[in-house]
Amino acid sequence: MANLEEIRTEHLNNIQGQSSPSKAIVWLSYNVHGNESVSTEASMQTIYDLLTTKKEYLENLVVIMDPCINPDGRDRYVNWYNQYKNTPFNVNPNSKEHHEGWWSGRSNHYMFDLNRDWAWLTQVESQQRLKQYNKWLPHVHVDFHEQGVDNPYYFAPAAEPFHEVITDFQREFQETIGKNHAKYFDANGWFYFTKEVFDLLYPSYGDTYPTYNGGIGMTYEQGGSGRAGLGIITSIGDTLTLKDRIAHHHTTGLSTVEVASNNVERLNTEFKKFYQQKNFRHQNYILNGNADKLEALTKLLDQHEIEYGSGNNDTYRGFNYSNSKSGSLRASKNSLIVSTDQTKGTLVKVLFEPNAKLSDSVTYDITAWSLPYAYGLDALATESNIQKVPYQTSNENIGISSPNNYAYLADWNSMKDAKFLAELLNNKIRVRYAQKPFSLDGINYDRGSLIVIRADNKNVENFTEILDNASKKFSKRLTPANTGFVDGGKDFGSRYVEVLQELKIAVLSGEPTSTLRFGEIWHFFEQQLNYPISVLGRELF
Repeated sequence: MANLEEIRTEHLNNIQGQSSPSKAIVWLSYNVHGNESVSTEASMQTIYDLLTTKKEYLENLVVIMDPCINPDGRDRYVNWYNQYKNTPFNVNPNSKEHHEGWWSGRSNHYMFDLNRDWAWLTQVESQQRLKQYNKWLPHVHVDFHEQGVDNPYYFAPAAEPFHEVITDFQREFQETIGKNHAKYFDANGWFYFTKEVFDLLYPSYGDTYPTYNGGIGMTYEQGGSGRAGLGIITSIGDTLTLKDRIAHHHTTGLSTVEVASNNVERLNTEFKKFYQQKNFRHQNYILNGNADKLEALTKLLDQHEIEYGSGNNDTYRGFNYSNSKSGSLRASKNSLIVSTDQTKGTLVKVLFEPNAKLSDSVTYDITAWSLPYAYGLDALATESNIQKVPYQTSNENIGISSPNNYAYLADWNSMKDAKFLAELLNNKIRVRYAQKPFSLDGINYDRGSLIVIRADNKNVENFTEILDNASKKFSKRLTPANTGFVDGGKDFGSRYVEVLQELKIAVLSGEPTSTLRFGEIWHFFEQQLNYPISVLGRELF
């Protein structure tokens, strides 16, 4: 423990081929789905044994354990179960303690599935975890789960399709670990299966994301989930208990650590190989489009520690995302350029590739996630090198330079504009919007443009300060106007320049609404827009 930082630094230096580590890193993640509660229970016994009977594994390993990725979901499930469980517990699967309600513990507070958020980082839990994950980039990562009550245990190797960037060693080592698990499961007469259902393609899982960062990423699935409670009768008449479920996850956890401990040298050698330059077909991705969308993408890339730059006004040829044909695109200082020639190059290839290559048509999740499409940007994938310059976001004309203008104008093109508007409304600033295009002082404004008029806000204390702070908070350019008499279009006093009335938002929860769809709206308003909503239950109707 005294040498922890030295071990971490030496491990990361190995990525660049600048060290020869004698330790390996294993990361064990538990309870990403809150009602798959046995994994947190198993983590405690695993920790105890690693510090006592199995402490020899720690001679050449650092084992990082996250005992509960989803604390809100787990708390919700445990609270519900304690309300409805029988004493003693009832193994009858029809008993209430085996049937969660609509607001289950699977998801986090905002009803998001954290197991699908590793790449997109929409939730604070994912964002904070990745900061730590990138500090370590473990050789081995396990994501502990539960599945249906009647399913036997699942562990690696995974099913097809495997993404084409996954190395032979990563596939081989999954099998090495799986065979070690099988040894213990066979000795205990426990049922299990491998190479089915759970593939390695979609990049936002707790097995695939670590894999695309050079690790051996794996999902382990125990039968049970929120239905199992302390014990339940399965469809074939067996009794599945919490004790059984703990034993299985505890066994695979220790088995994983054991295999890693016995293969430290090879793990380090292959990890270094993974980060050597690869000859991907597309070496650079050029992205053009709305500046706010480009800025939003750079924030995601920063979280993943992916490097990027800008162009130098040259034109390049390659695969054009807009028509899926060969084409050209100009890379200017306003372009975003992301190269596979960097430490996170493999992850770049996976996240930006136009089409993921499928080795099997049956997959566990979606097969399309390419970031240029997701962010609505014009893009070109090139096979050539590109000279990049540092990417810079312009902050010119941010804030209010003159405090006494007649009005202040802002465009309406992106999510950042919506956040800016919500900030103004929350501060009781009256805002108008243009229903038709107009022009003023040689500038054309589209319909939807925001117009903040000083006379509308004469009773708002600190009006100028509030507007200035909002502009700077969201890097929002405000164009001052000295008149409401426009050059073309409708004047600011026209009925076509309408005041945004106070907006009161409600969202209906409960059946038959999907929890994920409900949560998306809830999170959108509270965490993205920072605008209040009321959650209504069915009992009101």
